[in-house]
Amino acid sequence: MRRQPAIAFILVTVLIDVMGIGLLLPVIPALVGEFTASRDAQTYWYGALMVTFGLAQFLCSPLLGALSDRYGRRPVLLASITGLGTMFFLSAIVTSLPALLATRVLGGALAANFSVANAYVADISTPEQRARSFGRIGAAFGIGFIVGPAIGGTLGSIDIRLPFYAAAALSLVNAVYGLLVLPESLPRERRKAIEWRKANPFSSLAGLARLKSVGALVVVIGLVTLAQFILHGTWVLYTGFRFGWGPQENGLSLFVVGLASAVMQGLLLGWMLKRIGERQLVMAGMVSGLFAYTFYGLATRGWMMYAIIASNLLAFAVGPSLNAIVSKAADPRQQGLAMGSLSSLASLMAVIAPMAGAPLLAEVSHLPAGDWRIGAPFFLSAALQAAALVLAVIHFRRHRPVPHVAIESP
Repeated sequence: MRRQPAIAFILVTVLIDVMGIGLLLPVIPALVGEFTASRDAQTYWYGALMVTFGLAQFLCSPLLGALSDRYGRRPVLLASITGLGTMFFLSAIVTSLPALLATRVLGGALAANFSVANAYVADISTPEQRARSFGRIGAAFGIGFIVGPAIGGTLGSIDIRLPFYAAAALSLVNAVYGLLVLPESLPRERRKAIEWRKANPFSSLAGLARLKSVGALVVVIGLVTLAQFILHGTWVLYTGFRFGWGPQENGLSLFVVGLASAVMQGLLLGWMLKRIGERQLVMAGMVSGLFAYTFYGLATRGWMMYAIIASNLLAFAVGPSLNAIVSKAADPRQQGLAMGSLSSLASLMAVIAPMAGAPLLAEVSHLPAGDWRIGAPFFLSAALQAAALVLAVIHFRRHRPVPHVAIESP
């Protein structure tokens, strides 16, 4: 008897993948530090790891999706899960920075399986159920990011390589589970040959130029996302330089960030959208984020970081609200193109952010812990957020809610 596709496995897959990646966030800078002799070298190499991971994910996400269209979702998912576990294990035993860099390339390529997970959900969900199913995937992603860094920080305080082994074990369990219970969701008659012209992120990015009615908002989204990724990419090193935080403290702080995001997006967002609307929520969230970036850079005590996170809940509503505005502006028949283009933009910003934030932090890493200039990466994020805010104000004043606009396929 043929097993029925189950979304439960996909939720577990996303949860474990994100937990595995989150486990490593508090400890990767410390691992890099074992191979470097100075703060600036540690920062540059950490930035290189972030760039290669993001670049591999940016390039491979559409390719994995195309492979799953050709050969089915199940083999691609299982292969990527197994490969990701292998990457975690190899990262635990590497003895040089070039080897660690190679594992990050492999990890970024295989971590792009979120696009395949979304395709699986689309296969097994009716149009009426699809939004709810994608929402459950988003919730699993958020939970994984909350739990992963907290566990990673705790394990890393025991042994710096222990989180890597734990992430590898999680992936192994997930792969075995999938091998035993995961059926294929894409029938052979619905599979298609790979169109190599479209199996790259640049075709997806080209679709952004066709969202003419909200073109300025696309720039706003890019700037906001870049500011966020600069924050994410320098957080662990910055708090180590500034407050002497280790893996445990950073794991806890990232847990609180994930918790704040979950509270806003899972509990408060719908209510606030009904009360004040998308545009007003975008503006309020961007103002909140602007102040938060500035105060992160000026903070002189570790407890202040937690206070800023708690007071910056509105900023976590900006991304979903902007995406909703762009989605409404796009033709209903071309939501995939619109959202896929925004996803590619986010991946590109994830590549650019370490190239901007890490060198800047490296330049000020030699300064005393109390010197305000150590907060330079966060001040850059604040400047990007301010530019995005100005563009958003101009756009919203010039444009009333826009009608649907078709996007031509590149």
